[in-house]
Amino acid sequence: MDRGSEVGAAPSRGAGNGAVEHAATGRVPLAVVVVDRDGLVSHWSSGARRMFGAPREEALGRHVLDLLPVSGALPEDTDGAPFGSYATYDGLGPGLESSLDGRLSYPAAGRARLTAAGPDRIDVLWWAYPLVGPGKERLLVLAADADAMRHEDDDVSFERIAPGFALHTDFPGAEELARRLPEILPSMSVGESARIVSQVLELGYPVLEFSQNDRVPVTPDWGVPRREERKARRERAARAAASGVPVTQCLPDDEGEDLEYVAVRERLEFLNEVSGRIGTSLDLSRTILEVSRAVVPRFTDVAGTYLREQVVAGEGFPEGVPDTTTMWHRVALEHTDEPGRWDDVVPVGEAMPFPAHTPFFQCMTTGEPVLVPRISEQMGHMIAAQFEKRDIRPLITHRSMLVVPLKARNVVLGFMILLRHPERVEFNDMDRVTGAELAARAGLVLDNARMYTYQESVAETLQDSMLPTIAPRMAGCDIATRYLPGTLLGRVGGDWFDSVKLPGSRTALVVGDVMGHGLNSAAMMGQLRTAVQTMAALDLPPAQLLRNLDDLAQRLGDNYLATCLYAVYDPIAGELHIANAGHIPPVLVRAGDGRSELLDLPTGAPIGVGGVPFEAVRVRVDPGDRLVMCTDGLVEVRGEDIGVGLATLCESAAHPAASMDHACDTIIRALNTRGGRKDDVALLMARLNGIESEDVAVWRLAPDPVEVGRARAVIREQLHVWGLSGLADITELMVGELVTNVIRHAQSRRIELRLVRGDVLLCEVEDDDHTLPILVSAGPGDEFGRGLRLVSALSREWGASRTGAGKTVWFELTLPRS
Repeated sequence: MDRGSEVGAAPSRGAGNGAVEHAATGRVPLAVVVVDRDGLVSHWSSGARRMFGAPREEALGRHVLDLLPVSGALPEDTDGAPFGSYATYDGLGPGLESSLDGRLSYPAAGRARLTAAGPDRIDVLWWAYPLVGPGKERLLVLAADADAMRHEDDDVSFERIAPGFALHTDFPGAEELARRLPEILPSMSVGESARIVSQVLELGYPVLEFSQNDRVPVTPDWGVPRREERKARRERAARAAASGVPVTQCLPDDEGEDLEYVAVRERLEFLNEVSGRIGTSLDLSRTILEVSRAVVPRFTDVAGTYLREQVVAGEGFPEGVPDTTTMWHRVALEHTDEPGRWDDVVPVGEAMPFPAHTPFFQCMTTGEPVLVPRISEQMGHMIAAQFEKRDIRPLITHRSMLVVPLKARNVVLGFMILLRHPERVEFNDMDRVTGAELAARAGLVLDNARMYTYQESVAETLQDSMLPTIAPRMAGCDIATRYLPGTLLGRVGGDWFDSVKLPGSRTALVVGDVMGHGLNSAAMMGQLRTAVQTMAALDLPPAQLLRNLDDLAQRLGDNYLATCLYAVYDPIAGELHIANAGHIPPVLVRAGDGRSELLDLPTGAPIGVGGVPFEAVRVRVDPGDRLVMCTDGLVEVRGEDIGVGLATLCESAAHPAASMDHACDTIIRALNTRGGRKDDVALLMARLNGIESEDVAVWRLAPDPVEVGRARAVIREQLHVWGLSGLADITELMVGELVTNVIRHAQSRRIELRLVRGDVLLCEVEDDDHTLPILVSAGPGDEFGRGLRLVSALSREWGASRTGAGKTVWFELTLPRS
């Protein structure tokens, strides 16, 4: 190798006043030297030969201070610091001479004037890194010509120029770096890492730091001439060959080695460029496009990307080796052909399997690249046979093809089909290696995006499964809900809403908010929601329900905190019974004048605090009033008083709307358009329609068997009054069974029969015994057990629940269409 690696200098801020920025651009040769504990040279790169004049054969084994003598009298640099001092970013340090003399045990850097071969002195920037590992202690020394870092008319300060070789890789030595590289570069074995480390030592591969915030990777030039230089050399070589002169005599001594690294340098630059262009997002679709567009046209003319069905669907990690039944989705296609040429033949979105005799199957099953230098007529026909009614042969025949796997954790997620035009140079073995490295990096990026998409899908599915599907109509009220995920990266939260059917045509309305975000909050939300459902079914008063919920949160863990608003709406009595546990108050919109107000409730402490009493209040409501309950994510914005959000909530809730859904949308638009919302949002709105007294009939029954006949009679008469005589027979039959069960088994002193006409016909039988009836199997000869089975078979829906005074058994029947 004739040249050392060359560093690409980035913008550098000068010292002094710091007001002027200097730009040092271009490439600067880098010398790489390794010395042992005794100061003897064990490695001397070609860059060191060019910079200091000594050939490798003479340098190896000599004392480094003989090869790099530091000048005695040093002029002052532009900032007044001597060249021999440590003039980098962390204050003073040792000089180069002491560093080379084996007295350095930590990374250091500086600027020095060296006396090299010849009359001139060399002004160099130097960096030294102790190499720790098996064998003798060694010191890695990098050096760059300071004059090459300065423009002709530009005074560049070097105080902030230092390679971050150790900073970026935690580099304690070559052996350790070889072990660490598989974590830094995908699909890199330890053996391959060792080879790369040896190249690093030969060619230099540091990272320059131009300020405390700006670090720029250094790509070794490897002495590769530019296109114009290569053209001139080819012309000289051609003229030499025509005149009979050996070509090597027409080239400088060092240019023969340069040509060995042309392809390697170009491919490293290409891979570095691709790595910087892909993975800018965790969105799977965007990542797929980035991967496809990164290789066209620089590396290939056509790039088709295929992914396994599970990856596209956002499911878990695909298991097993692909086979001929595996479906592959074409997710991207980039090309340089005329627009539309590929669209009809191989459309994006198509899914297809691949037969065992194709190069694609070989790639997906072995996980290794497959190179086809030229697609023959026979192979083109074989590939085209998979595309029904479409002739793909004109697009692929005589082109060079490379199929590379997209792998992660040794599982093939997909593959890329790369094609080059017939007039372009064929893919070769070096292209296959480059393609494999490209695919490895792309596979890692795709897998990161896939995992993020999958985990996000799992979290959202978990939360969706915990949020109830609420019926739009309950007894005496209409309900509409909205849920908005948070705008943070972890969009899963602990906000929830719910409604529970209660005895007496009542409805429980719930909104809660678990503090925090993520799966833990969502899981706690599910636990609390289930607990509220269970306790609501017991018909516990609101304050007692919150008291029990607080006790439950204490048992679940010390870190469980949540706010909750629990309201019971009685459409017959026309009132709300509400208790609050640290939640923002609800808004009540009056139907009469359209006025909205925040209900004044005892705030209470959040669920999980423990030992705090809860109070409940009763609020009179009229038919048509609307109750709005939400979580604080809707009204609270960082940096803004929550009162502003609550005022906006009241104003938007009072706005006239054509429907409940429109009313919810009006609130969301008014509050969600403000910037700064990060939390998730749960919104529940209920229009309290009430139930008119003429639609309710109630009878008191004595615990006497003769009351069964009376119950049947009053039911038939009431249904006749309501114009529902068609339901009289079936209703009379089921009421008789329920009243008989109460009189025979419950030993009740009080029995109440209620009939409610609403969207459905509701019948309830209430008594003062807390024992719930059980649905059991009954044989032909059994005396008991047939009553509830009859109710279950004939009713639209039925159930039994405990109340504060006993229990209620109810059933519903669908009203006939008018």
